[in-house]
This record gives sequence, structure tokens and C-alpha cells, in this order.
Amino acid sequence: MTAKKIGVLVGSLRKESFCRKVAKALQELTPAGFSLELIEIGDLAMYNQDLDDEGHPPAAWTAFRECARNYDAFLFVTPEYNRSVPAVLKNALDIGSRPFGKNVLDGKPGAVMSVSPGGISGFGANHHLRQSLVCLNVPTMQQPEAYVGNAAVLFDTNGDLISDNTRAFFQKFMTAFTIWIMTNTGNNR
Repeated sequence: MTAKKIGVLVGSLRKESFCRKVAKALQELTPAGFSLELIEIGDLAMYNQDLDDEGHPPAAWTAFRECARNYDAFLFVTPEYNRSVPAVLKNALDIGSRPFGKNVLDGKPGAVMSVSPGGISGFGANHHLRQSLVCLNVPTMQQPEAYVGNAAVLFDTNGDLISDNTRAFFQKFMTAFTIWIMTNTGNNR
């Protein structure tokens, strides 16, 4: 069996992003037969349908769309900005789902993990993102839900995960996600 490729979209552009640290920890816990690869979204210009309609999308949009086509599934790791999803992540979804009828995310399984230094754990962003994924036809794993709070105490100064309880949860999450991927893709992708 060829390894299933999971594209990770991180909703924070910060160098010391907790979301990026979480993605790295998840990468290390990905079960055999799957690969977890970060898809950079920080260089994507804001979506403007006129550029697609005129046949002149920015090169970064085209590269992102071509890249995303190569993945079997997507993991979205997001912070919460103002009780919602950061603009950079929403913009990536808009670019990937356009032009109409050419949604590169269509039918590919997904999972959402929200990350926050606070105790609410990005609940609002997690649920707003799920609403968009329904519209984009991304079958999104329901359980286990993943709200990572108090992220500032989960990593050492090198960015390595130091919480055994969190590591155990991440392992459970990744195992469930890989089962979700297989259930929703079978061997036809």
C-alpha cells in the first residue's frame, strides 16, 4: 500500500506558533503508512474571483492548488482569532475551493484541531472551520474532538512536546484520524 499523504494547514504564521509546534508533534506521532506534510499558506494573496474569471490567478494560488491535489486528506490546525478562524486559513480554503467546480479539497477527509494558550482552547474557531468544511464537502472527523488549551505550558524551549497526557491524546487523535481517512478514501485515491 502506498502511504496516504495528509496535508497540514496551520492557521498561524507566527515563528513560535503553538499550532506549528502541535503540527510538528503530530507529525512525529503519525502511524506507519501515513505521512504528514505541512502546506505553507502564508504567501497566498487574498482571494479575488476576478483573477480566476480573467484566467490570471497568481502563481502562488496555482502552486497551492496543484500541491493540494496531491494529498489524500487534510488536517487543519488553527488558533482562534476573535472567536473565529484566522484570515490566512480561510483564504487558503477560498483559494482551494475555487474556481467553482474545481475544489481541490472536495471529498477528501479532514480533521480539525484548535490550539490556544487560553483555557477555551479555540472552541469558536474549531466550530467555524467545521462549518466551512461542510460547505466544501470535506468529510470531517467528529470524534475525538480536539481542543488544545494552555498550549504555552505544553512545549519546552526547543518547541518539543513535554506533556505526556497531551502526547497520549495526540496519539489517540492521529490513530482515529488515520482510520477516518481509510474509511473515507478506501484504496481508490
